[in-house]
Amino acid sequence: MVQDCSECINFRKVVIVGCGFVGAACAFSLMQSGLFSEMVLIDNDRAKAEGEALDISHGVAFAKPMKIYAGDYDDIKNAALVIVTAGAGQKPGETRLDLVKKNIAIFKSIIPEIKTRDFKGILLVVSNPVDILTTVALKLSGLPENRVIGSGTVLDTARLKFEIGNHLNVDSRSVHAFIIGEHGDSEIAAFSSANVSGIKLDDFCEMRGHFNHKQASEEIAERVKNSAYEIISKKKATYYGIAASVKRICEAIVRDEKSILPISAVMHGEYGISDVALSMPAILGKNGMETHVPIKLNEDETSRLQHSAKVLKEILAQNEV
Repeated sequence: MVQDCSECINFRKVVIVGCGFVGAACAFSLMQSGLFSEMVLIDNDRAKAEGEALDISHGVAFAKPMKIYAGDYDDIKNAALVIVTAGAGQKPGETRLDLVKKNIAIFKSIIPEIKTRDFKGILLVVSNPVDILTTVALKLSGLPENRVIGSGTVLDTARLKFEIGNHLNVDSRSVHAFIIGEHGDSEIAAFSSANVSGIKLDDFCEMRGHFNHKQASEEIAERVKNSAYEIISKKKATYYGIAASVKRICEAIVRDEKSILPISAVMHGEYGISDVALSMPAILGKNGMETHVPIKLNEDETSRLQHSAKVLKEILAQNEV
């Protein structure tokens, strides 16, 4: 049952834990969004949080009135959202799963602090590997499942829409398709349910003069999967794309949009998968994740999704929380 805490939280207040590249980019994006009137930045390096708060505050004159300041865990109690971006960053040559041990250890210091503050809002995990850390955050926090979500494959899905839009020379916003499973190497591009404004993807491709569907879809899926590696190899980190994704997730929650986004949340038997957080389309509103949306998958996609879940569960089993 979805727990409604809307009467005990301030929907105009957000907290970001971690002021590295991703946390700072998220803070800047949310300052520009106009969604919040109060933003707290928390970091082990208090001076870093203070510097980012001051720097971002100087842009408020060009946006909407907003109080931005460095704080501590006592500031989270009535926040609508706590966004956790803290953790070791992915280095060139590393996979997201390589970060597991380091970032679980970091979460063991962060999440208990949140737990002791009687936090009533939504806990949004952005740190990688996001699906595993969402499961870890749920266990450590003791919060209801609907209120512990991960940024999932929202960014991967945006990358997929971008690539399909480029391939077909159409507005990527008219592309309806999802990356599902792990936010990582075992992710799946769900082409069987993809469409462009209601027209099946293969049919639309043929309308635009593209007929080699298998090769094109494989190439697009590979580009999407390898996007982060390419960016990291060129500029050492990715942060603008995820910052835009976090803003989109926050919009759905604060505005109670009931939007369908591929966030990371615990599975309970869907597609034969249970007891692990996985990135799947879900309805998102003021109380967090309401329900998964059962998109149609073909046999190969379902099998690969189950494999993705198995990979994550094996990693979790090796790293008991």
